[in-house]
Amino acid sequence: MSITGSEARTQQQLSATREPAERPPSSVGRGMFASLRIRNYRLFFSGQIVSNTGTWMQRIAQDWLVFELSGYDPVALGVAVALQFTPTLLLSLWAGVLADRVDKRKLLIAIQTGNFVVAGVLGVLDVTGLVQLWHVYALAFGLGALSAMEVPTRQSFVAEMVGPRQVPNAVALNSSVFNMARIVGPAIAGFAIVLVGTGWLFIANAVSTLAVIAGLALMRPKELFSAPGVARAKGQLREGLRYVRGHRELLLVLVLVFFVSTFGITFFTSLAIVAANVFDTRADGYGLLSTVLAVGTFTGALASARRGSRRAPSVRLLLLSAFALGAIETIAAFMPSYVAFAVALVPLGFATITFLNTANALVQTSVAPRMRGRVMGLYVLVLIGGNPIGGPMTGWLAGTLGGRSPFYVGGLAALVAVVVCALVLRRARKAPLATEVKLG
Repeated sequence: MSITGSEARTQQQLSATREPAERPPSSVGRGMFASLRIRNYRLFFSGQIVSNTGTWMQRIAQDWLVFELSGYDPVALGVAVALQFTPTLLLSLWAGVLADRVDKRKLLIAIQTGNFVVAGVLGVLDVTGLVQLWHVYALAFGLGALSAMEVPTRQSFVAEMVGPRQVPNAVALNSSVFNMARIVGPAIAGFAIVLVGTGWLFIANAVSTLAVIAGLALMRPKELFSAPGVARAKGQLREGLRYVRGHRELLLVLVLVFFVSTFGITFFTSLAIVAANVFDTRADGYGLLSTVLAVGTFTGALASARRGSRRAPSVRLLLLSAFALGAIETIAAFMPSYVAFAVALVPLGFATITFLNTANALVQTSVAPRMRGRVMGLYVLVLIGGNPIGGPMTGWLAGTLGGRSPFYVGGLAALVAVVVCALVLRRARKAPLATEVKLG
């Protein structure tokens, strides 16, 4: 087999890009909050608590602002979602390449500064009464571009803060922060929109990004588990894609994540449609549904954190959680009342976050440090990149088949994806590739 110039250079750099030795296990230990014993991660974790709350406040406010400006048109909401996530298709792979080359901490500071500007501009336009629908669309696209750069960088930075043994625990704790914010943020947003309007929520989100910037700036770089950046060379993006293709179970995980996230996990958008068009509630009703869903995801994140400190993630758990997600989502679609629907969102949230945390930890713990940024860029692409498809599809389904249809169509699609991937995995394990890395 021939070796390209890029591959030869990469092989020469391997000795220089190996992950540094871990801290002694006693310095971290085990337990649900094991990663918080690491100072750099504590700073990151604290900033995320504040920033993610602001992010979810903005998410709810943006959806509702689009709804109001468009005359409560579900298709307009789908367009806003598509614009916000389209940059992921264009930038996330290159963001992964960049993350492997440069100092991830400094890159994250620059990206968060951009988030501060975008949220602040939208807030000022809204508060002053100048905002128009095209403003929201344009700024949603800008926010999406920053997110496309930030997510793979942040995901790959987790291992540098805590070391490889604590990655599953840290990933789960990140999810717990994210989903705690999804409890607090929508609850605040639902009532704040009624009291003060959407504009001040955008400004609050802009201010919340300062907590992340401060945490990153206060970190001690010498205590990071970082490897030297990969030298700039041609073909590094293709090298990352070949790496994934050569690890069949890793490829299967990414395929499953794409189909479940694109067609199954659309309820973060369709909740607004269900709240307004099925159960005839206002912003506070939408916020409450988002909060109930977050209760399930927060509980699932804590369970994942406890599990992550004790055992490695497995493909079996990934498949089981994806199956549960599809089944519960399908059942929730046919709940007759607002209360019954809300109750069904709790186990749906639990299954969803178990699936997402397991997939994230599987990918991060199975790749070489020198490839982590590029592989996480691909992971983010398949996780979020389907939203330009799923967003408009959700609006079209709701407008054509009714507000419940995104739930039962998405649930059935997830079930089909799980069954197909399970059958392919069973066959693949009977004839593994020479380069195969077992994921569990």
